[in-house]
Amino acid sequence: MMARCISLRNLIPSLRSASSSLQNGNQYFFTSQVVSSLQQAAEPCSGSDAELADIDWDNLGFGLIPTDYMYAMKCAEDENFLDGQLSPYGNIELSPGAAVLNYGQGIFEGMKAFRREDGHIFLFRPDQNAIRMKMSAERMCMPSPSIDQFINAVKQTALANKRWIPPFGKGSLYLRPLLLGTGPVLGVAPAPAYTFLIYASPVSNYFKEGTAPLNLYIEDEYDRASRGGAGGVKAITNYAPGLRAITRAKSRGFSDVLYLDSMERKYVEEVSSCNIFLVKDDKISTPATSGTILPGITRKSIIDVAHGHGYKVEERHVPLEELMETDEVFCTGTAVVVASVATITCRGKRTEYRTGANSVSKKLLSTFIGIQNGHIEDKKGWMVEI
Repeated sequence: MMARCISLRNLIPSLRSASSSLQNGNQYFFTSQVVSSLQQAAEPCSGSDAELADIDWDNLGFGLIPTDYMYAMKCAEDENFLDGQLSPYGNIELSPGAAVLNYGQGIFEGMKAFRREDGHIFLFRPDQNAIRMKMSAERMCMPSPSIDQFINAVKQTALANKRWIPPFGKGSLYLRPLLLGTGPVLGVAPAPAYTFLIYASPVSNYFKEGTAPLNLYIEDEYDRASRGGAGGVKAITNYAPGLRAITRAKSRGFSDVLYLDSMERKYVEEVSSCNIFLVKDDKISTPATSGTILPGITRKSIIDVAHGHGYKVEERHVPLEELMETDEVFCTGTAVVVASVATITCRGKRTEYRTGANSVSKKLLSTFIGIQNGHIEDKKGWMVEI
């Protein structure tokens, strides 16, 4: 087994060289024969520490660590995506007129691959990411891969980069599917060609605080999304406008920004990187995904977990005053998983919330992680083994 793993690593430089010199067809992708050889070489390497990349797994944060391979497939306007291929991780070539560069016609997803104690590798609800990408693509006037194409591409990318999947309990392999309008346009119009890409990076905790409770700042100057906009889909254009608010909040010592509705600025919406929940007695509330809030997959799953624990969960408008008077607050998202909130500062007033081992969020997180690592039965079929 170790010999196969070593041979796969030794294959990487030669494949990078071969990929860059291909002239028949797209020079950025392998031929199917090379991909087949790569997959055969990678096949036996599972569950052994000998296959792991040589990095400090105990100090893994949430930053980009380039892995070995990425995946890509393309389609022209009014056509369907054809099955793509793996290629060595690296830069891509774009026309200066690409719609994604000029008009922001692009969407993305975020998901994770996990290594369990027995070495087996799993994805969490990849079909939900595929469905959400199709919804986002429709809103952004883009064709999208089929659900099967999406899932198969994610599996291929995870397997090709399996030595970068952290050991059990050390983190996960974050997978970033992108759908980009790569065809050139000058006037404002949908692109004539599209590229679906997936790259990966090993990650651990999203926030610098690690697993410590968060300190949020309520932003009442800038908006995240507006009614009729694209706040309810995972468009790339939703994120850069929030950088100023995030940077300002972090410079003041806060973990992240919590946004209010853009119409009246009196209803809670979401944090820049995750959804938010309130707990009062045995009732859990979360803002409804009514067009300005991203329908998070972790959010959806935690609601199911909460129901399983007997909690009543309400999806509705949540007034700011209610947030200031609730018992507990927590956030959910693919990157953050489930994160307790210690304090929220709004217009100079700082409110503290319940955290710790007896909090509702810790109970829900324990069940959620238990399902992912196989310690709790996956009755809903959320986990997909690669």
